[in-house]
Amino acid sequence: MSSSSQCSAVLPAELMMEILSRVPVKDLMRFRCTSKWMNHLILDRALVKLHLQRCSKNTNILLTIVDYENNKTMYCAASCSLQSLPQNPSSTIDYNCHRFNHDYIVVGVCNGLVCLQDSHRGVDYQELWVRFWNPSTRLMSEDSPRLRVPSNDNRYPYPFQFGFGYDDRSDTYQVVFLDNKSHKIEVSVHSLGDSCWRNILSCDALVILSFSGAYVCGTINWLAVPKSGSGYQGKNFINKLKIFSYDVKNEKCNYLSMPDVPCEGFPDAPVIAVFKGCLCLSYRQGTRFLVWTMREFGVAKSWTPLLNINYKDLQIHVPYGMPIIPVVLCISENDNVLLGSYGTAEFFLYNKKDNRIDRYELFNDNMFCCFSYDCVQSLVLPYRN
Repeated sequence: MSSSSQCSAVLPAELMMEILSRVPVKDLMRFRCTSKWMNHLILDRALVKLHLQRCSKNTNILLTIVDYENNKTMYCAASCSLQSLPQNPSSTIDYNCHRFNHDYIVVGVCNGLVCLQDSHRGVDYQELWVRFWNPSTRLMSEDSPRLRVPSNDNRYPYPFQFGFGYDDRSDTYQVVFLDNKSHKIEVSVHSLGDSCWRNILSCDALVILSFSGAYVCGTINWLAVPKSGSGYQGKNFINKLKIFSYDVKNEKCNYLSMPDVPCEGFPDAPVIAVFKGCLCLSYRQGTRFLVWTMREFGVAKSWTPLLNINYKDLQIHVPYGMPIIPVVLCISENDNVLLGSYGTAEFFLYNKKDNRIDRYELFNDNMFCCFSYDCVQSLVLPYRN
């Protein structure tokens, strides 16, 4: 009797799934090599879903990194635990860093699955496509069908936007493409495993200020301002901002309220992200760096100030001529905030309770972190099986 037959005879498949759903992904990927039966079981959709339910609270973060080593630009991503990264950033990033062969842009992360965007620029057009990648299993899909847009498009600040989310009703992972034309936004969707992009709907035109949307509670969200006038400039522009929200399940667009923030000086364009399952807004205003979080999605009154510090206290190592731009990398359960600096390889752990900076480290002169995403270690496949 084969080993697979012996396993199935001793333990029912349902019990094996219950056991395997509690095993780390790294070990499960090794188990796949033991037999065809085990390989089939580990990639079974039922086990993938059950394992995702079990691991959903064990959140890592995915750092997107640019590496300038040897006068070459290399785009990288590193999946790190919330415990190991603040303790030893250098070794943690080096050990977990995955260097891409293409200039991939991370569009978003959902249930441990990462959406990567790539492009090719022709003389008068640009082709765009996406791939799906699971950093825990190291499995990657083939390229999606391609989109073609004009290459001489100068719409500010981005002629188009992407977003990545999950429709729990149809159990599909979807990439949303916004083509921001002069009088309307055309919304197209590509579902994992499909052979085309679907045109969904048209919305009123806006100036959208973020390339990638933030996925939370079944919606993908971008910062935007009205298209008329110079709404994205000037002293009071932050009060003109909207959150353009696309409902993945119902294929509808909506608008969310911004927090009621003071307008002092000329703030930088805010950054929208998701941490601990909540929509977060961060921006620099004068010498202050502020972070707000929406504790209950869609409820305007739930916007809560989380961080308000003088970024000069971070003592960021600034190369000549570079702006100082703090970046939120993760938020712990007790609301401590791990910060990075866009353009430098530094980490700062802000202790909210004691109102102090606990850690400062320059981890690699050749690297710097761009953005960060909450990311669980899952078995979710980047292709349809």
